Amino acid sequence: MNPLKAFAATLFSKNSVTIDYNNLPSIYDIKINNLQGKAIDLNQFKNKYILFVNVASKCGFTPQYKDLQNLYDLHKDKLQIIGVPCNQFGSQEPGTADTIESFCQVNYGVSFLITEKIAVKGRQQHPLYSWLTKKEKNGKKSSTVKWNFQKYLVSPEGQWLDYYYSTTKPNSSKITKYLK
Repeated sequence: MNPLKAFAATLFSKNSVTIDYNNLPSIYDIKINNLQGKAIDLNQFKNKYILFVNVASKCGFTPQYKDLQNLYDLHKDKLQIIGVPCNQFGSQEPGTADTIESFCQVNYGVSFLITEKIAVKGRQQHPLYSWLTKKEKNGKKSSTVKWNFQKYLVSPEGQWLDYYYSTTKPNSSKITKYLK
């Protein structure tokens, strides 16, 4: 291997990234608004698990709203579900805030928190999803949001626990094992 490639390989290898775990940003400091445009204080969810889910109303996974609501109803004493509308996957969340809110309530009886519509990937990625998807911010693992209804679980102490692709149902034991 030529010296330039060897240097680049060393510079960008997984082992060369050093993370100062004492100075990681806190999930609780991230600013995001609800569907009505009011700031959400994530601090209110300290001591609860938080399941962040990028949601869309015109997706094959949209029926997961029902399972998310059931999961929330069963565990709301120790779990906060936060739906995060996103229109980046197949333009499957084109609606306004009012349309999204009405759709969720009328079709699925959603009572868990829904945020403003945001970008979960790319150059316009919201700081929330930057924290959820970048190891240098969450201290655990990097990931890429692949599609609507991908889920991220945060511990009651605000630590990143895991993520689950769209095919993982909200009532999966992969998620519920934390809530027992």
